[in-house]
Amino acid sequence: MAADFVLTVNLVDIPARSVYPATLRVAAGRLVASEPVAGASGPDPALPYALPGFVDAHVHVESSLLVPSEFARLALPHGTVATVSDPHEIGNVLGVAGVQYMLDNAAPSPFKFCFGAPSCVPATPFETAGAEITAADIEQLFQNPQIGYLAEMMNWPGVLRRDPGVLEKIALAHRYGRPVDGHAPGLHGAEAGRYASAGISTDHECFTAAEARDKLAVGMKILIREGSAARNFDALIELLPQHYEQLMFCSDDKHPDTLLLGHINQLVQRAVALGYNVFDVLQVACLNPVAHYRLPVGQLRVGDPADFILVENLTDFRVLQTYLNGELVAENGRCLLPASPVAVLNNFHARPVAPAALALPAADSTAPVTPSPVIECFDGQLITARRDLTLPVAAGHIQPDPAQDILKLVVLNRYAPDAAPAVAFIKGFGLKLGALASSVGHDSHNITAVGYDDESLARAINLVVAARGGLAAVGAAGTEHVLPLPVAGLMSDQPGPAVAAAYSTLDHFAKAGLGSGLQAPFMTLSFMALLVIPSLKLSDKGLFDGEQFTFVKM
Repeated sequence: MAADFVLTVNLVDIPARSVYPATLRVAAGRLVASEPVAGASGPDPALPYALPGFVDAHVHVESSLLVPSEFARLALPHGTVATVSDPHEIGNVLGVAGVQYMLDNAAPSPFKFCFGAPSCVPATPFETAGAEITAADIEQLFQNPQIGYLAEMMNWPGVLRRDPGVLEKIALAHRYGRPVDGHAPGLHGAEAGRYASAGISTDHECFTAAEARDKLAVGMKILIREGSAARNFDALIELLPQHYEQLMFCSDDKHPDTLLLGHINQLVQRAVALGYNVFDVLQVACLNPVAHYRLPVGQLRVGDPADFILVENLTDFRVLQTYLNGELVAENGRCLLPASPVAVLNNFHARPVAPAALALPAADSTAPVTPSPVIECFDGQLITARRDLTLPVAAGHIQPDPAQDILKLVVLNRYAPDAAPAVAFIKGFGLKLGALASSVGHDSHNITAVGYDDESLARAINLVVAARGGLAAVGAAGTEHVLPLPVAGLMSDQPGPAVAAAYSTLDHFAKAGLGSGLQAPFMTLSFMALLVIPSLKLSDKGLFDGEQFTFVKM
């Protein structure tokens, strides 16, 4: 139980847009008094600055490869006190039982998780997921006050055409007084207005300021995302002076190595360094998510839970201490909470594959080359492009062309033991040898792999199969690295720093050992099966056009 205490600080009063020395009195986990220091004329440089904690307004905790309790232990030293967490990754693997797993694992931690009811499980009918979450399931989830919102409505085509099943889920959220999160990459103008008019209040998928302005104009709130793969801060931060009341910061998907280094605090630092008003920035980082999602997070008002952070200054925002419910939970970069036991729950039935199973027959086996649709991926983006390119044919099979940076991409259904792999080609990974494979493959989380040759691809995939979920990389002369993810094939059961170190080894090997120039090769790979992000992706059922919502013939 937290002890009662008194602190004298420079109080950052964000609504009043002022900073002044004050004495804070905390008792029974709440702020019971806040008294300005008599005679003070401005901030005292000898005192730390107290401000509300940072909130990640949209994150999939599973993408950190950590269970919630371990995610919290890495985030708290950076001043993050709460997240708006969409559990649709584990929902796609385990259904409602997966959502309950996240609630149960998070329960012992004082960190303030707000979990949503996944709206799109499976995300589309064009892939194989491990479970389904129906409207009836969502209504059941809303009986739990810990389920704070309807998670991102990724079926934007269904929203635009007013699909009855989609509207039923949105109506349930409104009936139970829960906000509805959006996911509508690339929608502009009238389409953005039609999407918002269905009752959807946010979007975190904007990758241009123009797109964000169209959505702001129809009343949506925009989340500025900066994760391990999708990075939109630079494109959207110019919106802040005019729209700070309608903006929030989020990471969406953040791997453990980058979470170990920083979180929302980094976005605050960057925005202030660019010259944006510190109170505007802090409203985006600290206040707006709490108001929009009605989070039970203290805002340094008398009577609130004593949730706040102390920072060294309002320039680099180095976090000195983090408090939750009046308890000191992190100090000087170190979490003070003990690790919690981690239960293991999974849904994994894939079997090893042979290299021959990854061969792709050419329509004309006698031709030396063949035209083929190729996915092009981009560093720092979830969107892809379609390229129609000529690929070589050998022994009657279409071949990758590393000279053009065209590699083979494979998605293998992990829920059915005898499913045939889906195969396509991808440009942009830059591998010079070897292969990468992962059971983290948004959103259905089948095994996704990219590689230079079929032998390497099969080796990498089979390492993931042997671990019943994980990340793997293979190179020359039998070199291989594996990070097992026994919790739903998505998360480790190990402490956060150990997972971050293992992931860093894999990431370094993918770059230095295999040649990838991407900032986050495994994170990028995980999105190559995400059909709801245009334009060309690969599911376990085949190559898919995310703009036309149809399969593409190889």
